[in-house]
Amino acid sequence: MKFYDCKTAPSPRRVRIFLAEKGIELETVQVDLGSGEQFSAAFRKINPDCVVPVLELDNGHYLSEVVAICHYLEELYPEPTLFGRTPEERATVLMWNAKVEQLGLWAVADAFRNSVKALTNNAVPGPDNYLQIPELAERGRKRVGQFFKRLDGQLADNDHVAGDLYSVADIAALAAVDFASWIKIKMPEDAANLARWYEQVSRRPSASA
Repeated sequence: MKFYDCKTAPSPRRVRIFLAEKGIELETVQVDLGSGEQFSAAFRKINPDCVVPVLELDNGHYLSEVVAICHYLEELYPEPTLFGRTPEERATVLMWNAKVEQLGLWAVADAFRNSVKALTNNAVPGPDNYLQIPELAERGRKRVGQFFKRLDGQLADNDHVAGDLYSVADIAALAAVDFASWIKIKMPEDAANLARWYEQVSRRPSASA
């Protein structure tokens, strides 16, 4: 297998953390998003959506989307589980991973992509051009604040985002918190549960992947 990555982007980082937690080593190809390599004819053949991450399988097929890649790898390397141990736990992990994506990562992406000058004509990831909408950046920042409060509440009675198990939901949440720091959005000072969790997951060796 071959992993198409970009060291500076939050989405492939989620897969890198997953790989590190599993102890999986893959051949890796760095895609230079800064120079627009994702829009090249060569990469469009790999992923016409012009985004990373992408996992190339041994049979020549390609998988994109973080959860799809991680789910495939979980099937191949089930231990340690990062999707849950029981049907209910797996469903809970998937539910919270989706909440983190929708409430957190998408909100940060709106705030980031609609305010950074380099993305003036590329406010939405992918092959098509979309102009920035400043109001979406402002709304995104507000949504991130609400996301932090929601996450702090969830972590009041749980060691991890989806319960007592470290999972892909924690990986997504870590990526969201760190991504928010790119545009100087910090965790609220009174979010003690979130701060406790963040310190804990940031100490895991995989967090530096």
